[in-house]
Amino acid sequence: MDTVDTSQVQKLPFGPILFAALVIAALLCIEIAAVATAKLALLFVTGIALGLALYQSVFGFTSAFRALIAERRSAGFRAQMIMLGAACMLFFPALASGTLWGQPVLGFVSPVGVSVACGAFIFGIGMQLGGGCASGTLYTLGGGSTRMAVTLLFFIMGSVLGVTHLAWWERLPSMGPVSLIAGMGWPWALALNLAVFAVTYALVAGLERARYGSVVRISEWTDAGTDTASVAIPPAPRSWLSGSWLRGPWPLLAGALALAALNFLTLALAGRPWGITSAYGLWGGKWLQALGVPVAGWPGYNSLEIQAALQKSVLADITSVMDFGIILGALLAASAAGKFKPLWRISGSQFAASLVGGLLLGYGARISYGCNIGAFFSGIASGSLHGWLWIVFALVGTWAGLYLRPFFGLSDTSPSKPANAP
Repeated sequence: MDTVDTSQVQKLPFGPILFAALVIAALLCIEIAAVATAKLALLFVTGIALGLALYQSVFGFTSAFRALIAERRSAGFRAQMIMLGAACMLFFPALASGTLWGQPVLGFVSPVGVSVACGAFIFGIGMQLGGGCASGTLYTLGGGSTRMAVTLLFFIMGSVLGVTHLAWWERLPSMGPVSLIAGMGWPWALALNLAVFAVTYALVAGLERARYGSVVRISEWTDAGTDTASVAIPPAPRSWLSGSWLRGPWPLLAGALALAALNFLTLALAGRPWGITSAYGLWGGKWLQALGVPVAGWPGYNSLEIQAALQKSVLADITSVMDFGIILGALLAASAAGKFKPLWRISGSQFAASLVGGLLLGYGARISYGCNIGAFFSGIASGSLHGWLWIVFALVGTWAGLYLRPFFGLSDTSPSKPANAP
């Protein structure tokens, strides 16, 4: 996430906002249960919990990638390794058995090919220009960022374009889906993944220690308002009992474990892992359809599955209701903590960055079979090799995006800039 000019934010009374958010959440939960099922209503509540965890732990992927590449700050990326390790330990045995608590389950195992590499690279650039990833866009929007509303709008437009072009990308060279669980057996696949997480954790921590002489601990609380993914000064230690769970921000470790547990709960309830961006193509298609555009005949939208979804309420779509829940969860967290601060103004350069970044995010996510959640987090937790290919090229895209940020008036954090330079 990008930092904002606090002179442009307005802190609102949190009581009425919290009450309104609770009422909206309750009404939506009732409506979802009526339109679809009680299980879908539970997934909406799971989305609320995800939004709360993301907001309270300031768990950003965009800022973590930027901090690692530009500043050699590794706290956010190390927390992601913990999150992935915890998720794999929960997911792999369940996916290998094919059922979880009586529910058939399938992971996100997608083809490993050119489309994933190109899409992840495009997505990485889009994160640095748009100011957020898929999850970050939703929870910062819930926290009051109007810039993220612009990014989300063009994220949706980019997704529509990506849906229509996906068939072309799928014709490019590909190995097909590769499941480490199926190919190695879940114990060996888990051991391999945990080893890679441990080596990566040690490597990025070593990069930070080499530059700064120490590493920021991800298990400690920080002062309210601190971006824990890129904090430069280790926080004063506070215990998990003395820290404020209501006001936050939580330790990154708490956020990582919460996200892993909630993704596993999503697997148990939905029969598949957590995803975010597939809903955007649906929303865009429904908007165009409402305007009289015959999207049902477009490539990508002419499948029976998508045409059926276009005819149903978005409240009957798993990904959509969870996305709504994330926004509301972040709003609840921000208002309960008294930190809901809408940013009412956006500069022309920020608007341009959000426009271009949003389009790249949407397009990249669709052609790479997901975003930082669906492809990276849930893909790796599913034992899919495409998740590893995604993160490699997303980091390369992040590196490229850092050089483009100054052209849009965003902070100059390019890797070539000396550490601690103004």
